[in-house]
Amino acid sequence: MAKVNLFNQVRDFVEKINEAGGKPLYELTPEEARGVLRGVQEAKTEEPDVERKEAEIEVGGGRMMRLEITKPKGVTGELGVIYYIHGGGWVMGDNITHRRLVAELAADIPAAVVFPIYTPAPEGQFPEVVEDLFKALEYIASHGDKYGLDTSHLAVAGDSVGGNMAAVMTLMAKENGFTPTIDFQLLLYPVTNADFDTETYRQFADGPWLTKQAMEWFWEQYLPDKEKRKSKEASPLMATVDELRDLPPALVITGENDVLRDEGEAYARKLDSAGVKTFSARFNGTIHDFMMLNELSASAPTRAAMSLAKAKLRWFLYGTK
Repeated sequence: MAKVNLFNQVRDFVEKINEAGGKPLYELTPEEARGVLRGVQEAKTEEPDVERKEAEIEVGGGRMMRLEITKPKGVTGELGVIYYIHGGGWVMGDNITHRRLVAELAADIPAAVVFPIYTPAPEGQFPEVVEDLFKALEYIASHGDKYGLDTSHLAVAGDSVGGNMAAVMTLMAKENGFTPTIDFQLLLYPVTNADFDTETYRQFADGPWLTKQAMEWFWEQYLPDKEKRKSKEASPLMATVDELRDLPPALVITGENDVLRDEGEAYARKLDSAGVKTFSARFNGTIHDFMMLNELSASAPTRAAMSLAKAKLRWFLYGTK
């Protein structure tokens, strides 16, 4: 493993995980891998008071999807919407693993966070997963008032592969003439390409935390066909500058010690070259997933990144700081 630069709290977490041992994710079954992330996220952390409700909708082909809607407790009236797509390598993650992160966004913006619970890979694969997610986004845009949502103030967001699919939502929205306007896209250490030969893939191939082999396994579960990975709906970095033009303003957050750092920052630069108002911030001393991981929720990089993300969401949703 290449030399890494970890802040103390992050280093303690990584050492704890390494000392626990266990097989790497790519040697597990998908269900076993899901259990690993659930176990990691059992760490106790403070969570704001929020209210949660669920809806179930049909997204096409007889497929159903649950939506969890999280709002600040006691807030009345319609709220702006964050359509948040979770990460976890397409295989792992759900409304439980991301519970604290979602609650924090809902309470502190304040906003209603609509969290689609999509079918994980390999049971759910490309392109059905992104098609279903876009159908759910269209549903929220059309029926938001039913749930006390003001969809005239709308952002998309996601972490890791969720950042990949949030970016894809903006591309699909442009292609399909989606209304209302998406005001903002928040992409947390996103997967933007299926290229495993970047400098950071070489530097952090063995971690810490996320490894090259794990990412290769995740892609195999989600989209085994390597040729199809070149489409912009799978790899948004493959979109042309013209295809990126007029997309919503973006904040791309990356972590220093992450195989995905280069592709996330490359996507931010390409958005900027297309004339998209783009903010890009790298947080040193930390790892992939640092904003989602409960054990790192109080770490300095996470607190700083969350403050930045919340500030941009408030501004682009409501025009307030």
